Amino acid sequence: MLRWLTAGESHGPALVATLEGLPAHVRVTSADLIEALARRRLGFGRGARMKFEADAVTILGGIRHGETQGGPIAIQIGNTEWPKWQSVMSADPVDPDELAGQARNVALTRPRPGHADLVGMQKYDFEEARPILERASARETAARVALGRVASNFLRQAFGVTLLSHVVELGTIAAPAGVIPTYADLAAVDDDPVRCFDKPTSAAMIAEVEAAQAAGDTLGGVVEVAVWGLPPGLGSHVHWDRRLDAQLAGALMGIQAIKGVELGDGFALARSRGSAAHDEIVPGPGGISRASGRSGGTEGGMSTGELLRVRAAMKPISTIPRALHTVDVATGEAAVAHHQRSDVCAVPAAGVVAEAMVALVLANASLEKFGGDSLGETRRNYEAYLKRVAERGLQVQPPT
Repeated sequence: MLRWLTAGESHGPALVATLEGLPAHVRVTSADLIEALARRRLGFGRGARMKFEADAVTILGGIRHGETQGGPIAIQIGNTEWPKWQSVMSADPVDPDELAGQARNVALTRPRPGHADLVGMQKYDFEEARPILERASARETAARVALGRVASNFLRQAFGVTLLSHVVELGTIAAPAGVIPTYADLAAVDDDPVRCFDKPTSAAMIAEVEAAQAAGDTLGGVVEVAVWGLPPGLGSHVHWDRRLDAQLAGALMGIQAIKGVELGDGFALARSRGSAAHDEIVPGPGGISRASGRSGGTEGGMSTGELLRVRAAMKPISTIPRALHTVDVATGEAAVAHHQRSDVCAVPAAGVVAEAMVALVLANASLEKFGGDSLGETRRNYEAYLKRVAERGLQVQPPT
């Protein structure tokens, strides 16, 4: 099926992403990737880096004249700040005299609570945090967003599947339940400063960010990814690692700062009685349907064909202007953590990263189910499957 991998550091020359297993003839251009990466920089409360960080995209292989060729896809995202970091982050040895006195090369011996700094130093036997934080940085998600756009294009072109994220909670402010945008609402969601689909809630969220910024603090929140048009039967009940909801949860938990994931109504279902927790199956003029969508579009580890909803909870950013207490590992003395420029809130951008990860998981699950070396072959297999389901009277009435 699909395999993907990223490489590179936050202040290295570039990030590189590879994707293997995508069928031929999926339409993808550099403009698509640039558009996706620009969405990752959205959101009220972002730091200064988003203003001057331009993602220089180069497709290195796997795509010709705007179409995939069936081989591995390689994408490079250049770092426009690299000239400032060439000696500090050089892959080859650098004369110590050249490094001496450079502020960027000062050893980072005061690990930041909430980051990978301390545990990474313990695990990989480093005396300072630079080699850890460079790779652990959320900058790496730019590579995943690029790959996610390729996967999204495949899902839309092969199956008509669309997906969109939006912010449903930011700090203590929550949007009303049940207000779910569709792909047609993409521009409206992205135009909102916090990518919230409910305007009154958006205003309250902006005020929450401003209050945190004034207090020298940071905010977390919850994003939801809604997926429209999935067929039933992606994933499987037969093994834990083939369950679609397990794969989605793992992919989202792999995003930096994500501390919780739920499908559908998730934890709220644990506070409900069974009679109010499950999605009853009802007949309709267009096929089988559900009386509710509490499960989030999965049952038994498989997609149901209903609207899929998955949420991810992002903790507040741990690089805080009023630096947290730590220990200077060089001296063993109490200290305050290193503070580098950071965002007050990156929840809106986390939604875009979550979209990318959901798209990659669903693209993989779709290829597992339908196969195909070309887009046309995959689509024919998909259409034959839906035809057979309909012949048996088990077709799913699309959600509205």
